[in-house]
Amino acid sequence: MAVRIVFLGKLADLSGEAEREVPAPLDWAQLLASLGPGLAQAVADGTVRIAVDGELLADKSMLSAQAGSEVALLPPVSGG
Repeated sequence: MAVRIVFLGKLADLSGEAEREVPAPLDWAQLLASLGPGLAQAVADGTVRIAVDGELLADKSMLSAQAGSEVALLPPVSGG
């Protein structure tokens, strides 16, 4: 099985897709490597949050996702 990565907001625009599957297990370094340089740089930004199976990570470098997990990449939200 794989890990499903969900791109939200501007990250979906940058990736050109709403989601993708990558091999499990998945850690922070593997996530960045799977994204490519431009998208990885955007995700590494301090304002982007990560949720694994609906739980926000306090420290995204501690990412550890197993087969069947969903990793959501959450950019900052703006509006008015």
